[in-house]
Amino acid sequence: MAGTHGDRGPTIRDVAQRAGVSKSLVSLVLRDAPHVSPERRELVQRAMAELGYRPNRSARSLSTHRSDVVGVLINDLANPWFVDLLAGLTASLHGAGLGTVLADSGTDVRVGRRSVETLVDQGIDGLVVVGQTVEEEAVREAAQLVPVVVAGTREPELEYGDIVVDDDLVGGCLATRHLLDLGHRRIAHLSGPGLVGELRAGGFDQTMREAGLEGLVLPGGANEDIAYPVARQLLARRDRPTAVFAFNDLSAVATLSAADELGLDVPGDVSVVGYDDTSLARLRRISLTSVDNGSLAVGVQAGRYLIDRLDNPRLAHRLHLVEARLHIRTSSGPPPS
Repeated sequence: MAGTHGDRGPTIRDVAQRAGVSKSLVSLVLRDAPHVSPERRELVQRAMAELGYRPNRSARSLSTHRSDVVGVLINDLANPWFVDLLAGLTASLHGAGLGTVLADSGTDVRVGRRSVETLVDQGIDGLVVVGQTVEEEAVREAAQLVPVVVAGTREPELEYGDIVVDDDLVGGCLATRHLLDLGHRRIAHLSGPGLVGELRAGGFDQTMREAGLEGLVLPGGANEDIAYPVARQLLARRDRPTAVFAFNDLSAVATLSAADELGLDVPGDVSVVGYDDTSLARLRRISLTSVDNGSLAVGVQAGRYLIDRLDNPRLAHRLHLVEARLHIRTSSGPPPS
């Protein structure tokens, strides 16, 4: 049978094709990884036998040694919110003797690379998905091969995987209650994508309704380029709101830029509140009131959960919510008289 492959003999790729699985799964079977189902393991082993495949020395060594490397998937390196999360994550992982390899999913997708598949092919022991990803289906497939923890977002939810995130519903309530307590009644929310966006908008809507008011919700996206034209059009209205609660700090900065270009004073004419409490919010020149999403604590817990799953991959799904807090700065104040 080996002769059909020429002098080189059958390869991992040949085994994967015969079994109808990925090369990553074949590698995991060679490493005797515990999180491969018996059915899929048998499928690969049968293909190896049929092809007469014999692993080389390096492949055999994989069966007795973990890589001690965790893949970290980030969708937008331009967004500063992940920095503290990454610091907490690496602190947990490095403390357990695990290294990390980082992949920028947003960039990879634009140039035709598949970040998740590349990470798994490199023999990572586990995967941490930081923030929303455009590779949800690939993450679901990876969760069949290696332990996966999702950090800073709610998607995708996995049967054998964990989610660590701040309480976005409460965070939306905190931001809105702050503006109401200042005396604002015409408040707008620039909403963001995904379930996180829905929860923050839900907190806004719930708090406004409890106050007997109806807030204005506009899709503001998750970055400055998308949020700016929406914010500028909103603030150019004759009946403009006296306060804006933005989905994140980037969309809040876009709102500050729009206000400045329209000659509006912040917070004299319009108050602005962001979310994530990134380094941008803490800059003195910006001084943005923002909801702290506890990204450092999210990262620390995500690392702990992944370490748990390396020892017990079939743990039931867990959701861990980190407390959201509001940091008040000079971008918010009472409405104009």
